[in-house]
Amino acid sequence: MQRLRVWSAWAVACVLTLLVAACSGSPAPDRYPALPTYGTSDINSRPAGALRAGGTLTLPIAQMVTQFNFDHVDGALDDVWTVDSMTEPRLFTRDVKGVPHAVPEYLVSASVTGTSPQVVTYRLNPKARWSDGTALGWRDFAAQWHALDGSDPRYLVADTSGYDRIASVSQGAGPHEVRVTFEQPYADWRRLFTPLFPAAGYDTPQRFNSGWQGRLPITAGPFKLEAVDRTAQTLTFVPDPRWWGTRPRLDRIVFRVLDADAALQAFLNGEVDAVNAATSEAYAQLEKARDSDLRIGSAWDEVHITLNGAGGALADRSVRNAVQQAVDRTALADVAAEGLPVKVPLLGNHFFMTNQPGYTDNSRPYGSYDPEAAERALDAAGWKSPGDGRTRVKDGHSLTLRFVLSEGTNRLGEDLAQLVQHMLAQVGVQVVIQQVPASAYAPQYLEKGNFDLAIFRFTGLTYPSSAYAIYRRPEKGQAFQNYGGVGSAEVDKLLAQAVGTLDEQAAKKLYDRADAEIWKLGHDIELYQRPQILAVRKGLANYGVPGLGDIDFSRVGWQK
Repeated sequence: MQRLRVWSAWAVACVLTLLVAACSGSPAPDRYPALPTYGTSDINSRPAGALRAGGTLTLPIAQMVTQFNFDHVDGALDDVWTVDSMTEPRLFTRDVKGVPHAVPEYLVSASVTGTSPQVVTYRLNPKARWSDGTALGWRDFAAQWHALDGSDPRYLVADTSGYDRIASVSQGAGPHEVRVTFEQPYADWRRLFTPLFPAAGYDTPQRFNSGWQGRLPITAGPFKLEAVDRTAQTLTFVPDPRWWGTRPRLDRIVFRVLDADAALQAFLNGEVDAVNAATSEAYAQLEKARDSDLRIGSAWDEVHITLNGAGGALADRSVRNAVQQAVDRTALADVAAEGLPVKVPLLGNHFFMTNQPGYTDNSRPYGSYDPEAAERALDAAGWKSPGDGRTRVKDGHSLTLRFVLSEGTNRLGEDLAQLVQHMLAQVGVQVVIQQVPASAYAPQYLEKGNFDLAIFRFTGLTYPSSAYAIYRRPEKGQAFQNYGGVGSAEVDKLLAQAVGTLDEQAAKKLYDRADAEIWKLGHDIELYQRPQILAVRKGLANYGVPGLGDIDFSRVGWQK
């Protein structure tokens, strides 16, 4: 359940010169309370009987969905996950603590029924059927395994982890039972086949890659896609009359493509029913907005700057380490916290959030602000300073890095990029900021490695093995989600061991060792855990900030 979020439009009101001076204009470190603790949510939970039947929910999204296949490299986006979780089989759903539970509309049971080798047996709900009338069955599992196990490079997949450990998929005791046998143990087996996709849409590379572009060819969820309006930039979903579970309370869910400023104004005008409030500018306008509630919580949501080590100056690990140490992460987190009712904590771990059990800070020394160490490393790497604050040079080339931003980036994203630009200039690294169309940012820049620096988020990685695709070395022409191409045999080995270790504490030690190596490699500049602050229309129930869990849109509705 790996989700990429391209940098959302945020805003701050802090003068750049103050930010560079350790953000002397930002709040004192203890001005705000800590993020909500592990296992808390804020969704205005209500039983179905307390909700009225019908109504429309309108929500903003960052960009138009063009690839509805979440497992495709172009589809591994948070908005695609949301759509697929409404329309395709979600075998497991996570509670507020991130613990997965079988969804009874799809599964009677699912459990490990063998350990040598590991065998998982799924008993499917006989009522569960695809929109073409076919019952869910073992062939769907088999097609998804073959598409995602990495053996056929024609399938342009976002993540093979877990699927590449499966030895076979077969029918069990009857047509509604599936046996999945693993070649190597896999601890997070519950994250596989969620969503489950139909064999009819996955059984050839052409169907996998192209069959989901701009459409949902086959579904099996409480909602179906009613309309795609590319002029109005909206997606409309309605309850699927073929759904065998409890009918959703809402009549319609509409997603509108809006940038952050437009989404904020649309909420204040009553045109959308929820909007991000996790910026100083947005929070100031939404704190006392009419007919609204603020819902605050903490999720698996990190902000980082990826470093592209595939070529250029950043191909040298010592240069990447210097860039890490030249960036004052605390100042950036203080900027993000300005004006908010919660702290924005620095992240010292790539696999666990600060309020998750087992979190360990492995960031030192490369996550520590040390511009002198950065200058020494650059000197040693042969990048010499001409003096007078000018850009360093080596073999006649200047040390210039391209920081690629989406045009959908908000004020905070732009200000953070400018702050990083200024910080790196202090050690002789020139940063050129390039803004590119939002629709091209992921497919034409991130996925093609067409950048030196890029800022974005990963969300929802409550299964630590979900992060495997981010830190493993690219292979067979596929980057997975390691867009900067930075990796090592040691990290691959540690992660492969961790994902196959069934003992939770032993696995945690392996993830910690891998995390320390990832910091040492200079894979990225891990920044902070993003707070969840959402302005929601008053009376909206079962929607908001679900902690480490998932939103069930079939339960979302308006109070009576």
